[in-house]
Amino acid sequence: METHVETLSISGLIAEASPLVQMVMLTLVMASVVSWCLILLRSAGLRTASNELKEFQKQFRSGSSHEDLKSFSSAIARIYTSALEEYQQLSKSGKVPEQAVMEGSQRALRMAIAEQEEQLDKSLPFLATVGSTSPYIGLFGTVWGIMNSFIGLSDTQQATLSAVAPGIAEALIATAIGLFAAIPAVIAYNRLSARSETLLHRYFSFGDEIMASLHRRIHLGS
Repeated sequence: METHVETLSISGLIAEASPLVQMVMLTLVMASVVSWCLILLRSAGLRTASNELKEFQKQFRSGSSHEDLKSFSSAIARIYTSALEEYQQLSKSGKVPEQAVMEGSQRALRMAIAEQEEQLDKSLPFLATVGSTSPYIGLFGTVWGIMNSFIGLSDTQQATLSAVAPGIAEALIATAIGLFAAIPAVIAYNRLSARSETLLHRYFSFGDEIMASLHRRIHLGS
């Protein structure tokens, strides 16, 4: 009786599962581990970027010099520097019309924001893939385990629950691992996507503030 209970434990069922089902389980566990690493890294990165934006806005609005602002190493500082350098490059000759200077600076700013958007979305496709495919990969392991159980019935004289229970149990474990990998990935994808969009909107909003500053500078010469 003790052996039977041990065999039907989760660790026993995984150890006794067919190689294909074990490979499915291992794939799902690895996908889950990588997903959690990406979730933690992206969450920390977004939190850092948000704090850096707040600090940069504070320095910008307090009247810090352009050189001081360019010395920051944050994402928002790179956006600001791109617009400022394009502005300085176009306006230093004095031959480029004011409107062209402002349009060029705005293009540089938007290109810099687009680069940051690409960085913000870097890990999201993987999370979306894990969230959408893990249940189906787990289902494949489930189908394979149940199929093996029914094939095993053909070798027995009498069909009993104990004959099919291990195969069905290992199949359900594959399903459970698939859901365990998929659910956090889907939740994190939605959460991180929303936070990325919020941060991106803040970049664009502050970009308008930067352009307003450059517009005053070109007219007031300060």
